[in-house]
Amino acid sequence: QVQLQESGPGLVKPSQTLSLTCSVSGGSITSNYYYWSWFRQAPGREREALSCIANIGGRNTYANSVKYRFTISRDRAENIVYLQMNDLKAEDTAVYYCASRRLGCSDSRDDYVDWGQGTQVTVSS
Repeated sequence: QVQLQESGPGLVKPSQTLSLTCSVSGGSITSNYYYWSWFRQAPGREREALSCIANIGGRNTYANSVKYRFTISRDRAENIVYLQMNDLKAEDTAVYYCASRRLGCSDSRDDYVDWGQGTQVTVSS
């Protein structure tokens, strides 16, 4: 079973940039067997899929709400998946999770088996 651990600064001001990391153990982020995604959940709202990193030759996917502002990437040597978030807005305030599943990206949280514990991101002036 894959273990995931998110980390990143918690409080930023609007328009600032923040990078979250997801440290992976028990599986390789270069594996063609696993896919890696970021989700978030704001208070009182459903958990929202943000981005999924494709295997080699594929295309990363992004939710419309974060497209062109957020970028998913990975460090193969460190076995880390990143989420860089630019031009942050108050509505980006949420708990951010990384997740993994086999055999393809999905926007449904029910399709993911492995989750990190989440990290709080607060965007406020």
